[in-house]
Amino acid sequence: MTQRLDNRVAVVTGASSGIGRSIVERFLHEGAKVAVFARNAAALRDLAAQAPDRVLVVAGDVTVRADLERLVRETAGRFGGVDVVVPNAGVAKVVPFADSDEDAIQDQFSVNVVGALQTARLFLPFIRRNGSIVFITTFLVQVGFPGLAVYSASKAAISSATKTLAAELAPQGIRVNAVSPGPIDTPIWSKVGLPDDALGQVAAHVTARLFPGAFGAPQSIADAALFLASDEARNIYGQELVVDGGYTVG
Repeated sequence: MTQRLDNRVAVVTGASSGIGRSIVERFLHEGAKVAVFARNAAALRDLAAQAPDRVLVVAGDVTVRADLERLVRETAGRFGGVDVVVPNAGVAKVVPFADSDEDAIQDQFSVNVVGALQTARLFLPFIRRNGSIVFITTFLVQVGFPGLAVYSASKAAISSATKTLAAELAPQGIRVNAVSPGPIDTPIWSKVGLPDDALGQVAAHVTARLFPGAFGAPQSIADAALFLASDEARNIYGQELVVDGGYTVG
């Protein structure tokens, strides 16, 4: 254990599974205290059992303002200030553009854009100097993939916000960066709305472009988030660290 986040306080949304859970586990391993937030309270409690004295469980939905305000209030009450905010909660759905009506757009933007930005904004008064915000974007900001226009656009908004907020918040001593995951083996793939046979075909097509020959592990994203949150990245502002198995250069 290198303790790169010893005694620091982190907040991770979408923490109950996949990338979010891996980030929490990595941060705990490095000595952090972590406020975990997601809709699945049982999964959060299971996660907290790994370090009961250093984990605060808050169940809620990033699209509900009152839930986010409760997350901020309980985190500040338990830990005081925070050092790292990771607005990880996200949703991805394959929807043909012709079917992407207002509801379909709002469904993904409310989580991926509004939820992420409001998480960061509401915590802003509590982020200590030399703190960090680490957004989660996607490799799909750089490439086109049929059926994911709305999802990709929502993450492109966060990609843009990362750069703008890096410039805006730097005078306050807050660094803003992002991790851009490629194809990662997480539960989100089974929830994109494709039938199993189509999902398998897409996975095979994607895997053929990956240099390692397989989807990445969520731990690789956690490692990248840890780096950006740590002092090792003290001179990095407004950058996206792409962790995609070579997909975007292959």
